[in-house]
Amino acid sequence: MASRLSVFFVWAALAASALFWGLRLSATSPSAPPYVLPVGGGSVANGDLTRLLGAEAPPPSAVEAPAAASSRFQLSGVVAPRGSTAEGIALIAVDGKPPRPFRVGASVDGNLVVRSVDARHVRLGLPAGGGGEIELVVPALPMAATGTLPNLMPPPVVAVTPTPVTPPPVEPPSPGRPPESLAVDPALAR
Repeated sequence: MASRLSVFFVWAALAASALFWGLRLSATSPSAPPYVLPVGGGSVANGDLTRLLGAEAPPPSAVEAPAAASSRFQLSGVVAPRGSTAEGIALIAVDGKPPRPFRVGASVDGNLVVRSVDARHVRLGLPAGGGGEIELVVPALPMAATGTLPNLMPPPVVAVTPTPVTPPPVEPPSPGRPPESLAVDPALAR
């Protein structure tokens, strides 16, 4: 009996192993959806590596920053209280990247900081207040779609009142002649 049980367990282990490896080799991993883009792609960071290696960066020119930078920034939205320009958050996209939130006083790019935020405008400039200033405006909202809605109501039901049917007037029988309903046909009278 013991030899039969040991043979059974050996064959059961062999079947389980064959099933495991058969499923393992025949299964495919799930693929990514078609709208997924690969991240990275082996791109090398482009930029000035002299600061990384210890060289001093040249001081930014106040004149060239606003002229070249005005096209680099795009204002996507503003969250600001009414009447106050010292508080607020601006959603600004830098160099075509996704927009990020910046508070008043936060550095946007290099030495440019958010100076003020109001309901429709954001002003960027150097923190010391010197040099030019960049003003960004919230893009105008698109016009609302206008038109007419289709008539979804059924046509009104017209109530028809039945007109009473009046029977034709009945003439009273003349004294010398019997009524028509009682009149006898002369051909039958013979």
